Amino acid sequence: MSRIVFVFLAAILADALSFGQVNVEPNTALLNEGDRTELLCRYGRAINYCRIEIPGEQKVLNLSPVWSKTPGFTYYGSGLNAGQCGVTIERVKASNNGQVKCSLGVEGEELSGTIDLVVALRPQQPIIELISKPNRDGFFSESTEFHARCSVRDGRPAANISWYIDNMPANKRTSPLQVVATPTHDNVELSTSVQEIQWPLTADDSNRKLVCRSHHQTDRESVPPQEAAYIINVRYAPVHQPEASVYGLYLEHTAIVNITIRASPPPSIEWNIDGTIVSQGRTEGRYSAYEPQYVGNDEYNVTLAIAGLTLEDTTKTYNLRASNELGTTDYHVRISSSSKPPSSSLDVAAIVGIVVAVAVLVLIVLLILFARATGRWCFGGKSIKTPTNETEKQLDSGEAAYHGQNVALLETPNGITLLGASKTREANGNGTGNGHGHNHERFSVERRVHDEDDSFEYGTDRESSVYNPTTKPLRNVLMGQAGGRNTQASRSEPEAPTADSDTDTDLLQRGNQLGIPESRFSRWLPKDQRELLEKQAKLLSGRSQALAKAAPPATPPKPNKSSPTTQTTTPTTPKLPQETEI
Repeated sequence: MSRIVFVFLAAILADALSFGQVNVEPNTALLNEGDRTELLCRYGRAINYCRIEIPGEQKVLNLSPVWSKTPGFTYYGSGLNAGQCGVTIERVKASNNGQVKCSLGVEGEELSGTIDLVVALRPQQPIIELISKPNRDGFFSESTEFHARCSVRDGRPAANISWYIDNMPANKRTSPLQVVATPTHDNVELSTSVQEIQWPLTADDSNRKLVCRSHHQTDRESVPPQEAAYIINVRYAPVHQPEASVYGLYLEHTAIVNITIRASPPPSIEWNIDGTIVSQGRTEGRYSAYEPQYVGNDEYNVTLAIAGLTLEDTTKTYNLRASNELGTTDYHVRISSSSKPPSSSLDVAAIVGIVVAVAVLVLIVLLILFARATGRWCFGGKSIKTPTNETEKQLDSGEAAYHGQNVALLETPNGITLLGASKTREANGNGTGNGHGHNHERFSVERRVHDEDDSFEYGTDRESSVYNPTTKPLRNVLMGQAGGRNTQASRSEPEAPTADSDTDTDLLQRGNQLGIPESRFSRWLPKDQRELLEKQAKLLSGRSQALAKAAPPATPPKPNKSSPTTQTTTPTTPKLPQETEI
């Protein structure tokens, strides 16, 4: 409740004060000469008249919304009844600078208010004054404390100052901006801005432009800021620099070695080439030293000519000594016939190449591992199938009637494959038997013509047998033991009471009875598979001999003319080598 009462009382007090004084808008008007502006004085009640005094104008303006007698000045506001008294100035003049006074007639009394009208006046051109003085030639010595002052006079309002070196912010030590009032003959007050700058000079400051730039209310796009400039000249000894290298020189040609040095005043130079001294403008042997050539900004081009450049010249160290009145500096130069300097780091192309190469290598390794695991591509050759215990059981039970002739070895470039009886025998009739109740079959071994191309069948070149030092050859004794009992010729001939070696030789002379077709490649088997085949051959050989003694020779059935019969051939006895190739 008390808060509401307080707000109500404050409103009443504000209203009372508004009736007792004149409010102005704006308090201060900052304008450029020729600008248009509106100035307003307000009172809380209706007013009887409105009178305005403007500096520089001889007449007092008595303004009304319905009439105006002074050109360029008109009434501004919502009317006298609204308590507003204002003026519109079409073009502000420099003489209008000052306080604008408005007088309002209210109920038999006159109230007044003031507005500060500031008409900006562009200052004069900035001036740079040197506090630290150069020598009579206009040069400063290196390490001298440079001290200068910039003044911007007669501005309204006061101008701001900024420093630049070669169009870049100076970033040097400056003093606070000082503003000094300077009255004129017509009692118009103007302002002067002053600021100082200082720093120790170095060789890099030589021939640089120091700029003092003023910023003022009167600046426009069409009227840029005003500025003053000063060129700084510094005297210094030849500037030291790292070892220089010159590349791309041609052997057996005249080589031109250039190096650029900075010095002020101009330097005198001298070359030292492995103890050979060559002064400027002179020639010693194949070496010629030229006079330094000025290229601007205190820089000099120093040249050494080498006639008939040799490889030995590229291994020498070239020392250049430059001197002036302020000091001496030595430079080291190396030359090379290479087209470009060696790179200390890899460029982007090299990095990309390395990344791509590593990615390709990783991909190849992954593909090889995948092919090896899945048996594809170069790892997709035929494997050697060897009989297992299950195969031996089948031989003992279901296939004993064929006297072990249900297994054949087929040689391929990738090894030897065991083929079942269904693929190696041809039936001779429909279940005809002899007196012993055995089914008789004749086996035919398809023989390949020597000039027949088997590269399509084996999917490889006919000369593609590869020697593997971890394997052993399939010897002829193994072939004889495994195949000697499988042919009809072996059953018809009496068993010779000879030694094992004679039996092996006799078996070899009868030909290849293992069912291995003739081939033009060398036969190679892994050691473990060879041992399995050897055991199987011994097992089959022993069973065949036992059956041959128990049963008489079987007479082959006569062909039936009424029914078609399968044509069979008597296996021949090819002559095998005593030992397969290695």
